[in-house]
Amino acid sequence: MVSEVIDRSERFQGILGRLSAKSIDDYYNPYRLFDWPDRLPDDMWWMSPELTTTFGSELAETLTPQQLHTLSRYESINFYSLNVHGIRELLIEVVNRIHTAGFETPSEFFHHFIGEENEHMWFFAEFCLRYGGRIYRQPAGATSGAAPSAKLESLLVFARIMIFEELVDHYNSAMAVDERLHETIRAINRIHHQDESRHIAFGRELVQLLFQDVKSTATDEELAEISTYLQRYMTHSFESLYHPQVYRDAGLDRPHEVRRALLASPGRVRAEEQTFRKTAKFLKKAGIIR
Repeated sequence: MVSEVIDRSERFQGILGRLSAKSIDDYYNPYRLFDWPDRLPDDMWWMSPELTTTFGSELAETLTPQQLHTLSRYESINFYSLNVHGIRELLIEVVNRIHTAGFETPSEFFHHFIGEENEHMWFFAEFCLRYGGRIYRQPAGATSGAAPSAKLESLLVFARIMIFEELVDHYNSAMAVDERLHETIRAINRIHHQDESRHIAFGRELVQLLFQDVKSTATDEELAEISTYLQRYMTHSFESLYHPQVYRDAGLDRPHEVRRALLASPGRVRAEEQTFRKTAKFLKKAGIIR
């Protein structure tokens, strides 16, 4: 049983206590924290150029500095839109499990997690609506697909949450300290990175425990399905950054062709590997992916 695996882990219970205390100590009011200027400058980067989907591509070499700045604006709106959608989905899954059988022990931390993620969703949506006038929808094909087995659901849910948070944090940690970006952009990335460091620490511990529980009764075929599923989910998550509407709004011709070309480029492969370098190392060391 999940509860038995979790309850037997003194390490996990100690981590939960420290993370809950840290959440209380670091608590802030997001509705008063940020400075929201009426507009952000058009002639600057809205996302670190190294993180944009066109970085190092042949297409980038054909664009003017102003076109690259414009593209970074819409890419940033898409990135924060993905945060809104991703947070909504993870909140649904965690709320469905708080104070239920098997998840009694982490439920106290779930309360902090839910509160913090709700506030993250608010300030990411606020940024999108203030400076982009919209929240981008997820493009078709960017979702994870059906779970391979119902009994693996909780493991896969929390593994997906962890993967999503580690993808986002890779971007947050870089943009939080990038002085080429406006202070408002650095601030929302900085505060999100602060909170996500706790969520990632929690997620990794929980995912390992859930995997131990699943592994004790799973067949080799089921374990292989988990590995394939999570690797596919990482790719789908990363490819959601490549949004044809972003390219259209930035004034690029044939946006769907632009997306296909960028997804097929060597730069996309390198960027995905770099983004998930730590995540993949953790999942492989834990035996979750092969």
